[in-house]
Amino acid sequence: MIVNSTPAGWQIIYQQAHALLAMQLAWNWPHTLPPDRWVGLLAAIAQHDDEQAAWQGRGGHYGLTPAGAPANFTQKEFSLEQATGVLAAARFQGQWRSLLTSLHLSFLYDGLRGQNKKTDAFLDELRAGQEQGRRALHLTKKEAQHAYDLLHWCDRLSLILCRHEIPEMGRAVEIHPGPDGTMHTLEQPEPAGPVVIRPWPFRDKEVRVSVEASILTQLQFHDDAELAAALRAAPIETLCWELRPGGK
Repeated sequence: MIVNSTPAGWQIIYQQAHALLAMQLAWNWPHTLPPDRWVGLLAAIAQHDDEQAAWQGRGGHYGLTPAGAPANFTQKEFSLEQATGVLAAARFQGQWRSLLTSLHLSFLYDGLRGQNKKTDAFLDELRAGQEQGRRALHLTKKEAQHAYDLLHWCDRLSLILCRHEIPEMGRAVEIHPGPDGTMHTLEQPEPAGPVVIRPWPFRDKEVRVSVEASILTQLQFHDDAELAAALRAAPIETLCWELRPGGK
């Protein structure tokens, strides 16, 4: 979960919903790949945070901090089960989707090498699978990385939006280099106004995207079951952003 504090409690955005927002962003880029590859890239972006732990309804405290608050995803340790699950699910949709998902997992977790033998074996499996996938799809390493860089860019921008990381007072923040290596920045000149992206990467002159969030007013929870029940009953708020190009 992405957990944002509010004056009245918590705003919860599921990681799968954040991924769907990332796919909305990707869909608005120029379609530079053949249709089958483009759809596969969109699927990889939309599903890159699937296979999260099924804590809903259980006893226990997986979804909570030690103080009983909803736990943000950054407060959870690496889950080999989730990582292997999302890779296994990708394989059912083909080699292209698997390759993109594997590249994302390598980016996220390669820094964990040397800490655990099982994790190291998984990371080695990812590298071997990527090489095999590129050969099977007749792709160079650069071509595969070019497509993955769009996934990474959209993932990063979606997180900035979902976590309310747009700087105040119209200051700019870097998003991430795009597939061509260009660094894009984001700023919001007016509070609650359009979000300006420079340079403009999208097909249309204006882009609107959204994500759903659950609103909680209860601050602490006894266990996962209580949190899950509160989330099922929580009102839903749709967060919307209008993205526009900046002037010269």
